[in-house]
Amino acid sequence: MSIGSSKSSGMSVRSPSNAKKNMEDVELGSSSHGRRLKAKDSDLVEMTPLIVGNGDASSKMPQSPRQSSSEGERSSCMKSFIASAMYSGCSVGMVLVNKSLASSYNHLIDGDLNFLLVVFQAIAAVICVEVCKFVGWVEYPNFNLRTAQLWAPVNILFCGMLFTGMTSLEHNSVPMVTVFKNITNIMTTVGDCIIYGASVEVLVIAAFGIMLAGAVMAAKNDADVTTTGLFWMLANCVCTSGYVLYLKYATKSVKLSKFGMVFYNNVLCTAFLLPVSLLNGEIRTFLATPALHTVDYAVKNAFAGFVGFFLNFASLNCVAQTGPTTYAMIGSLNKVPIAIMGYFIFDNAISEETWTFISISLIGGILYTIATLRSGRRKSG
Repeated sequence: MSIGSSKSSGMSVRSPSNAKKNMEDVELGSSSHGRRLKAKDSDLVEMTPLIVGNGDASSKMPQSPRQSSSEGERSSCMKSFIASAMYSGCSVGMVLVNKSLASSYNHLIDGDLNFLLVVFQAIAAVICVEVCKFVGWVEYPNFNLRTAQLWAPVNILFCGMLFTGMTSLEHNSVPMVTVFKNITNIMTTVGDCIIYGASVEVLVIAAFGIMLAGAVMAAKNDADVTTTGLFWMLANCVCTSGYVLYLKYATKSVKLSKFGMVFYNNVLCTAFLLPVSLLNGEIRTFLATPALHTVDYAVKNAFAGFVGFFLNFASLNCVAQTGPTTYAMIGSLNKVPIAIMGYFIFDNAISEETWTFISISLIGGILYTIATLRSGRRKSG
């Protein structure tokens, strides 16, 4: 018996002459080197042609658990890298934009508008996210009081961080504030371990220690600390660390998309800081300064709000993808590109102490990166 032609299909089936045999020889291929298979009794054997060459059979092979785990780790590392790069870029951009605003307009006013600027930028960010929702690019539920109450601690800690940070700068030198910023990073790492059970590599501890030592060296000639200054710096450490740690909890417990979080973050920020701006006289100062009532000033603030919109999203995403420890480390390392770009853009001189801090910070950042990569390899292995 034969099915088709051996020349056209490359397959022939030969039935043995003895009908009592229980098996048939099936020959695949038209050459004399064909492979023989055994098939059960049948009057007709139907075969599916073999796929040869560039077929996709191999792509359908099941993956081993190890392969799946390795691919999952690579994907997770890539997401963490992108989240970190986005946060770093947006953070540096935001500082430079605010620096531009300050250098352009601070000489026109008697005092400062620190809180009012945050309010302006929060309003601009709300407008950005609402426009994105209106055109259908993003989705999140309409304002809900219960959701706002759940998210409120994030903004209370954020406002506390801003207030204590600005007040500590009034009572302490910038180098001393930088020292305590590095202490804040260590507090955040300890909190991450205690609250969320994060494991910390020895190299991570070494990285934070090196960066703290660098900050202390940079501040050695300006180490005067008053009791009032120390109080506000410690308060800033607690608020900053609490903000970062609670942000991780909020991003996982409050059922909102990242853009919904951006919306609530800026709405509540406006609600909390607008009264502060009114009470400390910033709104009165703004209204009494006609030089600020220009299209140029409005456009620059709107652009700062646009950058702030992306910074909000990048911050939330970075904490969710990497955790508080990495978020804190990136915040410290951001001072390096800010100092260098400030030198080129705004002609800000870089002192010898600052260069020392930059160099040591880079060493700490490299150690932290090595520790993170080693940890990732161990998990994937």
